[in-house]
Amino acid sequence: MRLQGLPPVLDEHTRLLVLGSFPGARSLALQQYYGHPQNQFWPILSALWQTDLVALDYAARLQALLVRGLGVWDVYASCEREGSLDTAIRQPVVNDLAGLARRCAALKVVAHNGGESFRHARHTRTLGLPVLRLPSTSPANASQPPGFKLAAWREAFALAGLLP
Repeated sequence: MRLQGLPPVLDEHTRLLVLGSFPGARSLALQQYYGHPQNQFWPILSALWQTDLVALDYAARLQALLVRGLGVWDVYASCEREGSLDTAIRQPVVNDLAGLARRCAALKVVAHNGGESFRHARHTRTLGLPVLRLPSTSPANASQPPGFKLAAWREAFALAGLLP
């Protein structure tokens, strides 16, 4: 069965775009980015911005991202996959990453959330912007301590001017 990804959350004010690989099964079922309760994406952003995004409903979370200049999307538009692991992704179709320059005129930094996403850095580097590899927020990436992840994400947010 072919799975369809989520629409991008970005606008002309997006300064930092975080690209995942493809939503996990829980995120697809909820139709929400980083919907698995053990994913560290929302807690990391909460720590960086010193506001509890986890407590907000999903629409309010997305609004908080856009207001602060953060966008989220995935490198894959669709794929075949059983389960949620990136290693199970088959027959992926890549999103129009080259078109980001037209959609996000204020874009300053692209950050790949994990290794599978970063495999497509060759596409995002064509934008002529800094392209970073961040440690994955996925619960499957439990080997890296939360403090290490937070520090790496803080650097990306600082580079894009998204810290308070």
